[in-house]
Amino acid sequence: MSFSSFIAGRISFKSKRTFSKLIVRIAIIGIMLGLSVMILSVAIVKGFKQEIKERIRGFSGDIQVIKFDNNNSYENSPFSNDREFLGHAQQSFNIARVMPFASKPGIIKANDEIEGVVLKGVDKTYDWHFMKSVLEQGNVIDFTDSVKATKQILISRYIADRVKLKVGDDIIMYFVQEPLRFRKFTIKGIFNTGVDEVDKTYVIGDLSLIRRLNNWNADDVGGFEIRVKDFELLDPASTALNDILPPKLRSYTINETYPTIFEWLQLLDVNAQVMLVLMLAVAVINMISALLIMILERTSMIGMLKAFGATNWAIQRIFLYNACYLIGLGLLLGNALGLGFAWFQSSTHFLKLDQASYYMRFVPISLNITDVLLLNGGTLLICLLVLIVPSMLVSRISPVKAIRFK
Repeated sequence: MSFSSFIAGRISFKSKRTFSKLIVRIAIIGIMLGLSVMILSVAIVKGFKQEIKERIRGFSGDIQVIKFDNNNSYENSPFSNDREFLGHAQQSFNIARVMPFASKPGIIKANDEIEGVVLKGVDKTYDWHFMKSVLEQGNVIDFTDSVKATKQILISRYIADRVKLKVGDDIIMYFVQEPLRFRKFTIKGIFNTGVDEVDKTYVIGDLSLIRRLNNWNADDVGGFEIRVKDFELLDPASTALNDILPPKLRSYTINETYPTIFEWLQLLDVNAQVMLVLMLAVAVINMISALLIMILERTSMIGMLKAFGATNWAIQRIFLYNACYLIGLGLLLGNALGLGFAWFQSSTHFLKLDQASYYMRFVPISLNITDVLLLNGGTLLICLLVLIVPSMLVSRISPVKAIRFK
């Protein structure tokens, strides 16, 4: 053990001065609260972004391939289900699944209520994993019986409340076309994604029904919904997919389909960065104040050490080691508080949110070990670097005046 670390240990753990103990405790609490707030800020922002992104992805996929034309309505222009393209797409970079779909606007009439919706038609290849996770009542469409499947429909909680429906109820949906057509459906399930753009607009039914309503061929589709393996590689996957697309088709990423939501999610990163800077500034200011007070309080000790031949740098290291001990203890307590509360919220969903405003009912948490290590390492490094300057105060203390000061 070096001379500086030995003296620092005595100052940190065996000091009997009540005033310095108070300052030390305040500094430790500042580090603890700063780090815990930083951990929770990162966890909540990442959790919020991930939850919203997964809800949008779960319903709309990561990439949609539709016909390249001037049609901007909810009703897709049909094209043939090209088996050759489908095979190439499924083997393309980062593509996990390709599913056909089509959409058609309609009007639900039930209980003397009318609601405009868009019927999203899917087939037996559709991935129901997400929809099962957001189902509040009932089940997903059963495609084992193709006849029954055409008469089943899933609606959102928002639409169900608007037209006063429940699972098992029958409804009539009208499709505005020439001639006017209508179909009777049985509500198979009620979902709640929490995303207004989805819940206020879409219901889910059978793709083959839309084919018959539009007089399409048996293999015609309105588009392909594509899921990628790694969302972080969405743009490269879209580029690779465009290279094999037939000229009549075009792909849109989920970022292009819902630009407002994803631009809003990017703004959350700015909020998190501001919070991190503010909390780090609080921690640094607390440590600077504590270090300066400890140096001034131990002026006589500094004078004695200089009289015995200790260098300025050796004495500086005493206070830097001391600060390191305090920061380390603050980080330990901050991790315990931040990670403990994050685990508690993740397990119990204690803190609630207004789903109409925030797309979910509770505060989401998402955190990995890399984030925690970076926050701890960054806080420790920045605090120590900043503290080098105030620790230079020891070089201005004269041994003679310091001893007299005692």
